[in-house]
Amino acid sequence: MQEQDLFDSVAGSDFSTPMSMTKSRGKLKARDQDADLPEHDRLIAPTKREDDARFDRLCRPSSLDEYIGQEKHKSNLRVFVEAARRRGEPLDHVLLCGPPGLGKTTLAYILANEMGVQVHTTSGPAIEHKGALAGQLTKLESRDVLFIDEIHRLTASVEETLYPAIESFRLDVMMGDGPHASSIQLDLNPFTLVGATTRTGLLTSPLLSRFGYIVRLDFYPVEELVQIVKRSAMLLNVEIDEKGAKAIAQRSRGTPRVANRLLRRVSDFALVLGNGKVDQTIAREACERLGIDEGGLDEMDRRLLSIIIEAYEGGPVGLDTLAAAMAEPRDTIEDVYEPFMLQQGFLGRTPRGRIATRKAYEHLGIKRPEGKGGSDPQETLF
Repeated sequence: MQEQDLFDSVAGSDFSTPMSMTKSRGKLKARDQDADLPEHDRLIAPTKREDDARFDRLCRPSSLDEYIGQEKHKSNLRVFVEAARRRGEPLDHVLLCGPPGLGKTTLAYILANEMGVQVHTTSGPAIEHKGALAGQLTKLESRDVLFIDEIHRLTASVEETLYPAIESFRLDVMMGDGPHASSIQLDLNPFTLVGATTRTGLLTSPLLSRFGYIVRLDFYPVEELVQIVKRSAMLLNVEIDEKGAKAIAQRSRGTPRVANRLLRRVSDFALVLGNGKVDQTIAREACERLGIDEGGLDEMDRRLLSIIIEAYEGGPVGLDTLAAAMAEPRDTIEDVYEPFMLQQGFLGRTPRGRIATRKAYEHLGIKRPEGKGGSDPQETLF
């Protein structure tokens, strides 16, 4: 059989699960239960919305020099990229971790661009079986980047197939069934795997250990978000001043995606209610009308804090109880609402559940009873 015919055959196959994977069924089942988060219509939700795509393409930086923020990681990535280019080798595999909207996909495209290669994008849920993975791997040219978003959602059998591909650039497949089955090894072009995840804790140790560099993205300070807002405004032909950019940045929850989304909405108000220029006054008025306060919280955030304070006397409240009270899935509370409020000190976590901090009481204008609500949002890791 010709090599290309073999590649085509492999790419269209759903390989049988080897006996070694039967021990991982519990893990596979747990991953299947990690259902998609629902679409959010909240303006400040960090998750991607359909209307973000066109503006993301317009505003997305194409190089590390254009990428604003995450300076420590940018500096290191520059070194790794330059070293790989000088050796004529693919960049080491990279894992991008962090909450939604911080630029993981953007960084994947930038790394491919800096290396002068193509990027091929897919996601964990899209790679349903080993044949689908083979289809992705066998079309890669030398040093190309394979970007797998939500990599924590790969099935156990697909993940095990990925190991030799990222270790030694080969693909081991079983052709046929029963006593006539035979093992075939396909050589792959050297490539770089860039994985992205919002839930590092769901990644297995064997997969984590195969990444050469792990990038943990942090929420952005206001100063860097101001730069992002001003750059996006320039690309979108929106006139904005420093105070207007800062008013938007302060309400963007440390997240570039939210900052760009707010800029678009505020510019609408500026065009209709003002003279087209985004200044501090129009930015504040627009955000107030959109229900976003100076702390970057919207109605749903304030409702969550109010439930903890008023219904549960400041907490602690278990995550499942809080999810039921909010009528939201547990994962939505944990992945969408909590990260920013924990980072900003509105929420605290204890072994018994979530608590409203002193800052939360003050933000909502509610008097805090003595001994209620934590003052330290980092009281515990649990």
